[in-house]
Amino acid sequence: MAVVLAAQAGGIGELLTAVPALRALRRARPDDQLVLAAPRRLKPIVDLIASVDAIAPTGPGGELRWDGPRPGLAVHLHRPAPASLRALAGTGPDRLLTYRSAALPQWDGPEWDPLTHRVDRWCALLEWGGIAADPRNLGLVPPVSTVSRRDCVVVHVGAGAPARRWPADRFAAVVRHLLVLDREVVLTGDEHERELALRIAARAGLPIGQVLAGTQTLLEFAATVAEAALLVCGDTGAAQLATAFGTRTVLLFGPTSPRTDGPPPHLLGRHAVLWAGDSGDPEAPEPDPGLLRLGSTEVIEAVDRQLGKRRWPGIGPERRRAPYRRVG
Repeated sequence: MAVVLAAQAGGIGELLTAVPALRALRRARPDDQLVLAAPRRLKPIVDLIASVDAIAPTGPGGELRWDGPRPGLAVHLHRPAPASLRALAGTGPDRLLTYRSAALPQWDGPEWDPLTHRVDRWCALLEWGGIAADPRNLGLVPPVSTVSRRDCVVVHVGAGAPARRWPADRFAAVVRHLLVLDREVVLTGDEHERELALRIAARAGLPIGQVLAGTQTLLEFAATVAEAALLVCGDTGAAQLATAFGTRTVLLFGPTSPRTDGPPPHLLGRHAVLWAGDSGDPEAPEPDPGLLRLGSTEVIEAVDRQLGKRRWPGIGPERRRAPYRRVG
């Protein structure tokens, strides 16, 4: 059996933007073994994709120890970083699909365009290699939940870097508003964000039992997002999960543009995307100035619209002209 080895060494969000490409590979090579090189912790989400046969765990920098057969096809579903690309090329594939990189000039590929939406980027790479891919094929089947939190509002307080983390006092204001509306609210995040979530809960008057940050497995977190009536969060993997499950969102963008990292345009009817219109460094050690221009008032108004108190303006032709709500 021939092997197709695809590499996606990022987090949840990066993985989920590659779902249409992985499914395209499955359709194009139905009799091959499709192996995904990815962080081991993502396996529960990979299983929900239902297209991948096995995971080859990667290290923090995309390092890959491959002791399998020589791949017939290798696909680099990651920005052309030298370390991860060299690791994939080092498996000795018969064919390698990647965006062009000065680190490996012997492998041809299309030019990297930073303005392309991430979902379209991986589909375009496969199309360049002669493999048809549908960028709309993003959906996941929700996992079975052991504790039902159906119709709650999930407020995800964390982010992968401080630049993308909205201030705690503003999250607390949103939570207080939701409690006044008599909505069930839970705060989510990873174990490193539990202290932040507890501070937000204390400011908002939310019972500690509603703080799930640091207590859930990845699959439990995914089930919580899938069952939610609404997710409020920044530019994080949680937003990508909501897109995959069809959960409504209020998304706060700062240093990165939602035109490249937000929900695909064909799904914007379920998502309220707020952005000040400025781009910056997504890995900066301080909250992005554009993100800080999003006040709690604007977010609360978007939450009310998404929960049905008021109709979101722009559904129809107006929305198609201006799909993201620019604030400021």
